[in-house]
Amino acid sequence: MVLSAEDIRRIKTSIKEINFPETITEPKVSVIIPAYNTEKFIGKCLESIVKQTMPEIEIIIINDGSVDDTKTIASIFAEYDNRIKIINQENKMQGAARNRGIEIAKGEYIGFVDSDDWVDLDYFEKLYNAAKKYDSDLALATNVRVGNGKTKKRLNITKEEFITDLQGKMDICHQWKDGCPTNKIYRKDFLKQHNISYPEGVYCEDKIFTAKSVFYANGIATVPNLYYYYFRNPNSTVNSKKGKHNQLKRNDRDDARCSVLKFLKENKAQLRDKDFWAVKKKFKVLGINLYQINESIQTEKHLIFGLIPFLECSFEKGDL
Repeated sequence: MVLSAEDIRRIKTSIKEINFPETITEPKVSVIIPAYNTEKFIGKCLESIVKQTMPEIEIIIINDGSVDDTKTIASIFAEYDNRIKIINQENKMQGAARNRGIEIAKGEYIGFVDSDDWVDLDYFEKLYNAAKKYDSDLALATNVRVGNGKTKKRLNITKEEFITDLQGKMDICHQWKDGCPTNKIYRKDFLKQHNISYPEGVYCEDKIFTAKSVFYANGIATVPNLYYYYFRNPNSTVNSKKGKHNQLKRNDRDDARCSVLKFLKENKAQLRDKDFWAVKKKFKVLGINLYQINESIQTEKHLIFGLIPFLECSFEKGDL
């Protein structure tokens, strides 16, 4: 789609109705938005950010080599909101885009919003207040998936609490399942202290980032009735099901799971066994996966065709 003069006029008219704050020199939260070819959705995303009830935010849009009108729409918003910074780069994928945002962020805390998603208007105010109340490295909200005419809470926070034990932190975040980086805010100094960043040039970059963040955090402050809306865009890169592309995602997913398991083992994480699995070995003939070994923190599982389990064995933590 190429924006017409009428499209631009309509967007500007809508934006003019928003009451924008003055430039914020010391933001409380830096909101990092990686954007790649999301012209149909980024307007809704940005509107939910610029209307936040807490004005002390900076909005960092990393235009990751978009070839549609994503940059144009972001630039229109930036004309009216001095809190918006647009960084243009060649397409380096989401991990590199988020890392670039972290590098230049000035906020005390950092939040990530994908450019086809949106959040409640009091989202960052409530997360920030909870983080400050408990002096927490992380604050967590409910994650809602929207798409295909359905709405589903993938992670539902029902009460306010401050969780400090490792198993509790992993459980409240569904870290064993989702590993989602976007329904949280992170203390920036905490990320830098532990050298936590995203792998670049790969898919599933969020798994090791969130695993390290949850592991090292002094605790997680939870905020009930606060929602991050994840739009399941069937045309997005991560949801593409094309053959070669899909295989690349599968390989990166397996590598990401291996990285998480390796990290947990190296740090002797005292966690429930069989939550975190990774592929240890595969034996293929003519491209057919005949035999596979999966491992968790204390268990190995042997599978025929990568699907049918026929042997499971456990080992002591001292054998890791």
